[in-house]
Amino acid sequence: MKGFTATLRLVRLALRRDRFTLPVWILGMAGFLTATTAMFDDSYTKHPQLLGPDTAIVAENPGMRVLGLVTGPSIGGYTLHRDGLTLAVLAAMMSVLAVVRHTRQSEELGREEMLRAGVVGRHASLAAAVLVALAANVVLLFTLALGMMIAGQPAAGSLAGGASIALVGIAFTGVAAVTSQLASTTRGSIGLAGAALGVSFMLAALGNMLGTVDSTALRVTSAWPAWLSPVGWSQQMRPFADNAWWPLVLAVLSMAALCFLAIVLVGKRDVGRGMWPERRGAAQASPALLSPTGLVWRLQRGAVLGWVVGLLGFGLVFGALSEQIGGLQGAATEWYRTFGGDVDLLGAYWASMMQFAGIVVAIYVVSLLLRLYRDEAQGELEAVLGTAVSRVRWLRAYAVNALAGAALLLVVFAVAVALTGGQILGGTGSLLRDLIGAALLQLPAVGVLGAAVVAVIMLLPRWSVGLSWALVVGSIVVGPMFGPALGLPTWLLGLSPFTHVPNAPAVDPTAGPVLGLCLAAGLLAAAAALTFRHRNLTLPA
Repeated sequence: MKGFTATLRLVRLALRRDRFTLPVWILGMAGFLTATTAMFDDSYTKHPQLLGPDTAIVAENPGMRVLGLVTGPSIGGYTLHRDGLTLAVLAAMMSVLAVVRHTRQSEELGREEMLRAGVVGRHASLAAAVLVALAANVVLLFTLALGMMIAGQPAAGSLAGGASIALVGIAFTGVAAVTSQLASTTRGSIGLAGAALGVSFMLAALGNMLGTVDSTALRVTSAWPAWLSPVGWSQQMRPFADNAWWPLVLAVLSMAALCFLAIVLVGKRDVGRGMWPERRGAAQASPALLSPTGLVWRLQRGAVLGWVVGLLGFGLVFGALSEQIGGLQGAATEWYRTFGGDVDLLGAYWASMMQFAGIVVAIYVVSLLLRLYRDEAQGELEAVLGTAVSRVRWLRAYAVNALAGAALLLVVFAVAVALTGGQILGGTGSLLRDLIGAALLQLPAVGVLGAAVVAVIMLLPRWSVGLSWALVVGSIVVGPMFGPALGLPTWLLGLSPFTHVPNAPAVDPTAGPVLGLCLAAGLLAAAAALTFRHRNLTLPA
């Protein structure tokens, strides 16, 4: 037990360091789930006859089953089918980042060596990180359940729904504990855990796609690959139907086994080193690394590839649904007419999908731009500015990469939707042109949100991470996807940049809103650059 000496003190230290980060994660996910639950509750309360047919569409379509399972017609179950995968991924990443931050990152920055100089056991940091991540997931469970109950859902199903999301976070707490021992860098540890999450998603998706539908077309039984995945275990809890809690045991057991493995690995390596040796770099650097723009691209190209694969997959699935959406009639079309903004149902559907893509790409842009604060806080920026690189040039490098990456992701999504949608409906060429144009119209709104995040980093660097994600969540909740269904006033809806994006291809776009968004982005970026030029750097303690 001497290896765990001072674990509780390190837990207090970790909670002190994460006193803002973890609440933002938890409250952001809970707010998102509460808002979407209220939206679907309002829609299906007005038109209860649509719940069964909509559930059947999800159950019978293998592409829709990629997102999760449905078990009977219930508002809570339908909501978790739409949101469950997103929330599961976020819970997993919350756990991964928390564990890596207090283990591998502490070693990389030299904190662990300083702690070990005191009366601290060899396994104390790992144990503290795991305990903090587990506590965060327990709080997440009850916060999500409370949000669904506030939105009018039954308590038993809400608790099972919260547990189904926390289950993934618990399982990936163990995954991160192991990857922190394998890789020698923070980026490598997170990358390995992210790869494991991708494999978990693919196994669950494959199991659901190969699953069978019962005679009522309201329940899907997954094939065996889903049982090899924590994401699959999460979906097998079937909240608001079976409310099966036993899959949670699988997550706890797998987490315990992985943590035991991580403890064994800690004793077999040196502090600051991973079990896997670092890969040697090339003998000569690429000429692209001579510029800040090339350096930023080199650092984030792996993340871009992951986002491209994800959006490509979702685009192919959403495009394949075009024929079914075109066949909807009556009240079932109201959601798409509201958010698509036109009597052309397919145009409205595609417009809503482009809005969805804009929101997802904005999350990518914010995650990239927050590296500005990381570079500054960890001292890496100081070394770069010691060369011939100016502060504004460094900002410009991130801005160029953010906008180029956003444009690439939007185009990839639009192409994927057009390929499968065009194959089903015909006219792939014209649909491709329309959807690429509609997707790129989201770019000014993404730019406004990105510029606002950069301004926050420059003005309030120490608070920038929490405030930036709060801006993202706020823009989504009061935007066109959820704001009208929540009955929010017009002035509040107007605060989201996505509200001002033309609903193409359902309607012909106008230049006014687009130019207004571009002007707002430019002013925010200029204010951020001016502030950065006249303030001191936030250097590591």
